[in-house]
Amino acid sequence: MNRQAHKDHKDGKVLFVCFVSLVVLLAARPFGVVLAVHAQTAPVPVVRVTFAEAIQRAQERNPTVARAAAGILRAEGLIRQSRSATLLHVNGNVTSTTLNRGVQFDGATVTPRSQLTATLTADMPVLAAAAWARRVQAEDTKNVAELTVAETKRQIAFATADAYLAILVQRRVVEGNSRARDVAKAHFDLATELEQKGTGSKLNALRAQQQFSVDEGLVEVSRLALYRAQEALGVLIAADGPADAADEPDLSVPAGALEPEGSGRPTAGSPATLNPLLQRTDLRLFSAQQQAAERVARDTGKEWWPTLDAIFQPSSTYPAQFFLPQNSWRLLLQGNIPVFDSGQRAALKVERQADVEQARASLAGATTEAGSQVRAAREAVASGERSIASARAAADQAQQVVNITNISFRAGAATNIEVIDAERSARDADTAVAIAEDQLRRARLELLNALGRFP
Repeated sequence: MNRQAHKDHKDGKVLFVCFVSLVVLLAARPFGVVLAVHAQTAPVPVVRVTFAEAIQRAQERNPTVARAAAGILRAEGLIRQSRSATLLHVNGNVTSTTLNRGVQFDGATVTPRSQLTATLTADMPVLAAAAWARRVQAEDTKNVAELTVAETKRQIAFATADAYLAILVQRRVVEGNSRARDVAKAHFDLATELEQKGTGSKLNALRAQQQFSVDEGLVEVSRLALYRAQEALGVLIAADGPADAADEPDLSVPAGALEPEGSGRPTAGSPATLNPLLQRTDLRLFSAQQQAAERVARDTGKEWWPTLDAIFQPSSTYPAQFFLPQNSWRLLLQGNIPVFDSGQRAALKVERQADVEQARASLAGATTEAGSQVRAAREAVASGERSIASARAAADQAQQVVNITNISFRAGAATNIEVIDAERSARDADTAVAIAEDQLRRARLELLNALGRFP
């Protein structure tokens, strides 16, 4: 029993000596050695575009716009179909007739056993109110399709602008984090040098190293966010890889656009603001949909109107019958008068009236929302201008604090913690400036969009 206890005590001493040796080795490591992180370089953007080029390429090459443009072709097909219903139709017919036996009378063939008849029918609508109405309705459909394409282009342009602005703000964040990392690295080098000279401490060097590691991680995170924004822009402009922003967009607000309105609603004829009903493609689309639905509802009564067709039918028969000429023609005037349909047209009218009410509600809701967007965007621009002024002042003051604190630390009048806090505050202030600038750009973009001035 004593022998086992002695063995356990001996093994414990060995483990303790190994642990102490490991601690000593770790403590003896020079703090100037930083763990190397092998960072892979992010893919280089395949194209750099200006703001105007990005919007143009997105509107021309984005597949969503191409799908919307197909609706115009479909509408043109509907117009041709409805137009053809009001024009001349010509059809040919050839009939071969074979009887079990022919009919003869007094040695003459009255009805031949085999006979071939060729007939040509020309049909021209003379009175077709419903068909004429459908032709105009098809033209309304094309107008709606064209406005749908314009609205799709606006949405794609807005998404492209959003991705473009995201690249700008993420680039500023990367620059701010990189500056903070460089400052932290310089502070870490100084703390290591002082520790090696005996005038500093390991604790100060560890604190500086920790701050440098944190800033290095923030640089990597912000670089990834920048790359994702570049990929998003590349998808929108249909590029083969990430795309980068090449310039600062001009999002200047029109003169008088920041002046508040008395009623809060956009009014026509006001020189200080634009009427979204006349400028915004989405409201123009809703308005066109309402007009198209109202036309269809009004034209329901035309389906009760009588129709009149003029039909001309020349025909030729071989061999000719005894009592009928071989070549003949006839002219018909064929009329059709609806009398009773068991409520089918009445039900159709109710359904079309429901479509009208739905289109009216959509337009009214979109108009109210447009007014709210204009007011909110005005306030966002004004607030963003005030915020960016404060953020820039705070960033400048924070940088001055960093400079003064570093000088004081070198002179021994400031602590390591004060330097790290000043560096962290400066980094946060730079990030706040980038965010404030992004918010102001986005507010201006939203105002231009709300006023129907973008793109």
